[in-house]
Amino acid sequence: MKLKQLVAAGAIFSSASFANAAAQNSEFVVEDIRVEGLQRVALGAALTYLPVQVGDELNTFRVTQLIRSLYSSTHFENVEILRDGNTLVVRVAERPTISNIIFEGNDDIKDEQLQESLDGNGVRLGEPLDKTVLTSIENGLKDFFYSIGKYNADVTAIITPLPRNRVDLKLLFEEGDAAKIQQINIVGNEIFTDAELMDQFELQFDTPWWDFLSETRYQQQTLQGDMESLRNHYLDRGYLRFNVDSTQVSMTPEKSGIYVAMNVSEGEQYTISEVELVGDVLGHEEYIQRVLPLTPGELYNQAEVTYTEEFISKYLGRFGYAYPTVTTVPNINDEDKTVKLTLSVDPGKRIYVKRIKFNGNVVTADNVLRQNVSQMEGTWLSNNLLESSKNQLSRLTYMEEVEFETIRIPGQDDQVDVNFNVKEQPSGSFNAGIGYGDQTKLSLQAGIQQDNFLGTGKRVGLNLSTVSYQRSAQITYNDPYFTIDGISLGGSLGYSEFDGSDFNVIQYNSKQWSVGANVGYPINEFNRINFGLTYSNVELYNRGYYEQTEQFYNQFLDGDDPDAPIKYHSYLASVSWSRSTLNRGLFPTAGSSQRASFSITTPNSDVNYFKTLFDGKWYFPLSRNQRWSVLARIRMGYGNGYGDVDGNEQILPFTENFTAGGSDSLRGFENNTVGPRGIIRSPSGSLTGPDGEVYPTDPIDDVITLSSRSLGGNAMALGGLELIVPTPFVEADMDNSVRTSLFVDVGNVWDTEFDYDQYKDFSQSSTQYGSLVDYSDWSLYRSSAGISVQWISPMGPMVFSFSRAIQEREGDDAKFFTFNIGQTF
Repeated sequence: MKLKQLVAAGAIFSSASFANAAAQNSEFVVEDIRVEGLQRVALGAALTYLPVQVGDELNTFRVTQLIRSLYSSTHFENVEILRDGNTLVVRVAERPTISNIIFEGNDDIKDEQLQESLDGNGVRLGEPLDKTVLTSIENGLKDFFYSIGKYNADVTAIITPLPRNRVDLKLLFEEGDAAKIQQINIVGNEIFTDAELMDQFELQFDTPWWDFLSETRYQQQTLQGDMESLRNHYLDRGYLRFNVDSTQVSMTPEKSGIYVAMNVSEGEQYTISEVELVGDVLGHEEYIQRVLPLTPGELYNQAEVTYTEEFISKYLGRFGYAYPTVTTVPNINDEDKTVKLTLSVDPGKRIYVKRIKFNGNVVTADNVLRQNVSQMEGTWLSNNLLESSKNQLSRLTYMEEVEFETIRIPGQDDQVDVNFNVKEQPSGSFNAGIGYGDQTKLSLQAGIQQDNFLGTGKRVGLNLSTVSYQRSAQITYNDPYFTIDGISLGGSLGYSEFDGSDFNVIQYNSKQWSVGANVGYPINEFNRINFGLTYSNVELYNRGYYEQTEQFYNQFLDGDDPDAPIKYHSYLASVSWSRSTLNRGLFPTAGSSQRASFSITTPNSDVNYFKTLFDGKWYFPLSRNQRWSVLARIRMGYGNGYGDVDGNEQILPFTENFTAGGSDSLRGFENNTVGPRGIIRSPSGSLTGPDGEVYPTDPIDDVITLSSRSLGGNAMALGGLELIVPTPFVEADMDNSVRTSLFVDVGNVWDTEFDYDQYKDFSQSSTQYGSLVDYSDWSLYRSSAGISVQWISPMGPMVFSFSRAIQEREGDDAKFFTFNIGQTF
């Protein structure tokens, strides 16, 4: 029988044409169904979209349903309905499958954001391409660019056919330059000047070249925020009727510049006549009334109103009322320019925590994270405890990001689950370093440590080193949660052979083995106290002869063999206090940390001395997103001997002296080179007497020489400032993994016990390494400046820095650059 076309492919089925076919006896009972044109879609799947079965009578209405059903399946871009006798023929053309998606020319939108947008529209790899949605995607992206001032931007979707009904989809972006703000005019302001109001704006115009923090590119969202800031500026000063009447944004003909005009009505100032607290505040009316900043007779202040609402909400949240409603209702009296504030409080139901879950922790065990969470399951939900838990988790060095969310349980209006979403970062480090200095040239070092051993949160270190100045082996262990109360327990065992001259200190060699243990007690969320005891056995040999070390050596020397090695042992007890309010364990941008320690050898030791040390860091964010921040650092130390042993007055062993220079103190100087030099005293010659005997010259004629290496000192003061800046060519979401900073370091090391004045009249053989006063005067500080880049790699923390001394003296060893893997930040 002749084929009769019932319906042509298209978006709308023509009922008239089908009626004409029906007049030719086209309505029929379907005896068979044949589908043509299938490639990727299985026949069985295609038949499921057909609302017609064998035995059904086909008519205009049923054909309309059939076509709509096939198009709604999203698999077909063309459909034809034909009749062959009593056989229904469905001829389809499948939509092509997306083989590849390419983004080209996009700078302001990341590929990940674009893909999320496409996913929301059903455009993804392996799925059929619906060409009808591409236009809306193009327009939506153009609208985004217009909102950030790129009015010349264009987005084009390019489809490239491939074999087997596949296509490549390319989104080609031509962003162009963003329109810059030429001028912002505020019309109607009389109380505040334009300059005062513009200080409230993030958008700026006509800024000086050095103001690189200002935003001169027009962005619609930023303008909305600036309008809100302008409104808050007036409301915070009592202008309750202030209003932005209209805003006009116009552009230059070439679409490169933007003019913004705002028409405002300032109104008059209003004072608070009365503050009334209504509703249920759970019996805490007296306390809330006492701490409220809103006072009758004072000017209305919107910031204080907002603070009051937030304070009451957070205060009730401490008692488990996590979703209170606090509303301030102003009753304005325009006649006497006063306002009555009614604070309406509805605490809602007390909310309890059913379960606490952790997401994103691949390495770290749940119980390790749970040990750092203050909020407990089965207790009421506390906003304070949740924030405290987030902060404690964020301070873990193996956590990059931590966020939490509360999820209401369906059917339960008083229970929630708390989800902590974490992102881990490498917790182990392979400690290796390369450095280059003016004096020491190339230097190398190596080691390994794991801060989250097997996901247990325990710190385990095994360091084997054979660098030029040291051969050592050390095992360290620390369990931060030895007990459920947070008491920590740790220990160490080590052996080393050390060459001082290769370490940039005076000539001596040592062998030492030690064993120690420590225990820590938490005071609260921020403070902790640690106690430790370490036994050391030290052997010194291959000594250099320096005036500063003679007193220490003399108490151990063998008169028959003055060059023999000396040995001594000590028991070092220590106590330390640490405090941290940092927002992260690594790369913090806000908060502070301090640590003070005091250590002293027990009286039964061969040497009696004490040392005290203080370290402090303070971070001050400069921008809202905290990508710009200032770090202030200070480190101070002092040590000395106490009492006497076998009649020998005790001094601080020179092996315990403070030194400076290097990546953890004064960058720009070689490791350990800052500090007093060793004084070498030599006779100027000899005299031959009448009897032919050789006699030494008068000691007053002796000559002194300063060693090329530092001796160190018993006092130290170091400090520095760092400007933390966004890392060039690195996205903002990588700030937790990469950090760039510009720094200035300053400080000095000196000796408060050794009398340098007794040598001031001696001749100095050379000034190559400075003069005595350079190393005895604490005020003659060193300083350096440079740039540092730190990042977290799969191998652990890394540091690369360029630095240079900006105040140095003859004899100082300046350093040009360093590169370290496993460097502690």
